[in-house]
Amino acid sequence: MEERARRIIEEAIALAEEGGFEAVRLRDLASRSGVALGTVYSRFPSKEAILVAALDSEVAKFEDVLREFPIDGETPLDRVAFFFEAASLGLIAREGFARAVLRAVGSGDPGVAEHIIGYQDRITSLVVRALRGGSDGSPGDHEVCFLLQQVWYAELIGWLCGARNTDEVVAHTQQAARLLLAGLHHIQSTDATDSA
Repeated sequence: MEERARRIIEEAIALAEEGGFEAVRLRDLASRSGVALGTVYSRFPSKEAILVAALDSEVAKFEDVLREFPIDGETPLDRVAFFFEAASLGLIAREGFARAVLRAVGSGDPGVAEHIIGYQDRITSLVVRALRGGSDGSPGDHEVCFLLQQVWYAELIGWLCGARNTDEVVAHTQQAARLLLAGLHHIQSTDATDSA
């Protein structure tokens, strides 16, 4: 990413942390980034696009942390449960940023759809690596982890609108992990028995 775009994203993160979605005003963002307003528009088509790029930047940092400190756990469920707890607590601890990016992701802005799909693929891959202790997993693993990620997103939206607290987001996502991983284990066991 080129330097001006990086500065814009960093300032968007700072503004979101200070005041959420509404605080990320493009004129303020340009001023704080030291660029012209036209430069912001030439790099990003909307505020939502900037915030989704900021989310992507933060996921890249999370990936770096997980490469340096892989998730430890005795069972696949332990590792997946830890992943969602760490990801939930890490995001929600930065409340303004969390609220801003969740609004951006759920905005319906067609200009950010491709970036959201890329973000979902990255999170799914991280969950698969947690599930399989660092390996890439099977297509079935990816399907289950994609569904888990969708449950997590729904829980985060519940948190955004006040229907869920942080503990509920974590607990419900971990419960979904227990159920989906039990189903995956059953299918894999059945397939192994059928092929024997």
